[in-house]
Amino acid sequence: MASIKDLKKDINFVLGDIIEAVYFWEATSKSKDSNEGSKIIDSAIVTFDDLIAKVNKKDVESRSKHLAAVRKELETKATELIADVNKLG
Repeated sequence: MASIKDLKKDINFVLGDIIEAVYFWEATSKSKDSNEGSKIIDSAIVTFDDLIAKVNKKDVESRSKHLAAVRKELETKATELIADVNKLG
C-alpha cells in the first residue's frame, strides 16, 4: 500500500482539481458565484475534511484495510462530484 503521505496528497490533488474545475466553469460561463458551483465546492471541502480525519484516525483494528477503505471512499466521492461538475455545463 502506498504511504499515508501519498494518500493525503491524492485526496488534496483530486478534490483540489474538482474545485478548480468548478472555478473554470464559472469563469468560462460567466456564472460567477453560482449556487450550483458553491454547493459542489462546499461538498468537496466537507469530503476533504472527512477523509483527512479518517486517514489520521489511529485507533483502528487494521490500519491497511482502513486506509484502503478511505482510498475507495475517495474514488466514490470524487466520481459523484465529477458527475455534478459535468451537469453544470
